[in-house]
Amino acid sequence: MFINNEWVDSAAGRTFESSNPFTGKVWARVPEGDAEDIDWAVRAANEAFENGEWSEMTGSQRGALLRKLGDLITENAETLAISEVIDNGKLIKEMLGQVKSLAGWCYYFAGFADKIHGETIPVEVPNMINYTVREPLGVVGAIVPWNSPLLLTLWKLCPALAAGNTIVIKPSEVTPVSLLEFSKLVEEAGFPPGVVNVVTGYGETAGDALAKQPKVRKIAFTGSSDTGRLVLKNSAEHFARTSLELGGKSPNIICEDADLSNAVNGVLAGIFAATGQTCMAGSRVLIQSSIYDEFVKALVERTNEIRLGDPLNMDTEMGTVAFKGQYEKVLKYIEIGKEEGATLLAGGERPNDEELKDGLFVKPTIFGDVTNDMRIAQEEIFGPVVCLIRFETEEEAIRIANDTEFGLASAVWTKDVQKSHRMASKIKAGTVWINNYRKVAYGAPFGGYKSSGIGRENGWYVMEEYTQVKSVWVDTGNVITDPFKIL
Repeated sequence: MFINNEWVDSAAGRTFESSNPFTGKVWARVPEGDAEDIDWAVRAANEAFENGEWSEMTGSQRGALLRKLGDLITENAETLAISEVIDNGKLIKEMLGQVKSLAGWCYYFAGFADKIHGETIPVEVPNMINYTVREPLGVVGAIVPWNSPLLLTLWKLCPALAAGNTIVIKPSEVTPVSLLEFSKLVEEAGFPPGVVNVVTGYGETAGDALAKQPKVRKIAFTGSSDTGRLVLKNSAEHFARTSLELGGKSPNIICEDADLSNAVNGVLAGIFAATGQTCMAGSRVLIQSSIYDEFVKALVERTNEIRLGDPLNMDTEMGTVAFKGQYEKVLKYIEIGKEEGATLLAGGERPNDEELKDGLFVKPTIFGDVTNDMRIAQEEIFGPVVCLIRFETEEEAIRIANDTEFGLASAVWTKDVQKSHRMASKIKAGTVWINNYRKVAYGAPFGGYKSSGIGRENGWYVMEEYTQVKSVWVDTGNVITDPFKIL
């Protein structure tokens, strides 16, 4: 593990294995950290924040280190992407592009590092000046998931460091390797000891300990809503600030006046491009009845053409499910969909190709004639399974879209610009795409409504999540004549 700029074993000396979901074979063994290791890393991070070289650095100096880190990520993009693909089975053509984009997050937030400032506030008190300053929180605990560990780490690390915080990262036990590879670049970039620490281990031990650690002043978590509730309870015990980016059951609304070919590709991108393993997956496709049959026919034909295969092959269009437990969960929900009476239109089983026999593959699956009260329409599957739901009117589409505990993402496909804005204003979700799906950027805030989370990542908005405001009053000449008079 990477603690205080040193490469260390876990305190207990235990390790665990990471398997390749395409071959089924173990490809890495990493330290199994627990509460003792978390405490060790938090102490190092706290010392760096309070007394180390980092605590004396200016914003410009912090920004320069982030820019250097961005350069190194670009130089090592292929190594990082391959490690992530072997760990979680996502496509190399997706992950290579994603990793190459990460430098943008470093550069963007490096620009904020020397621009974090407060305000001068007029007050109704004679001879008094009030101003504010924004200060870092301290040690940040980042708990990141297995589906896009590097991207979702940078969403947390870049603003945290730009603001002057230090960080302890707990990657998923499913995909620990890419973050250890990334730590080499942190070391090479020249960050002082204790600023960035990575502790590998299981959620119920290392993750739980990080959320409960009293010196951690903020927890940034991405994962399931159930785990998010537990993280929130644990961090609340010591009043740590908490941001949660959680699950979704996002509606992808296809109106009768949409460009149908474009919308079909948008649905495919929304649910199958990442094997459905993304919190923003467009897992509910709402289709206006007048075009339902035409749209479904085109969607099923294109879905049946999706090429499954080795995720490291640039021609592969869909990879594996990331690990066995998730694979079994996806298959379970496919059976639930059948039992609920939904019509299986595509997929719903393992492929029978000999070259895929060792991988955790599920054919891209489409259920038609779904009603929104079915479990497959209400519960997050996190796999390549999409539900098709009919609607008649714009008002009905909005009602169905909002009839869920989640509110992370959504999309509207229409050529009517007035309708698109009207619908976007009524959808209860943190993101609405119009005539596209699954786009993110470092300047655009991302986060959810309802059970999809608390707080936002990316953009200036996230800098407020990693700083606290201090109010400073300056008396320029008052004489206190009555100590018991406040105003």
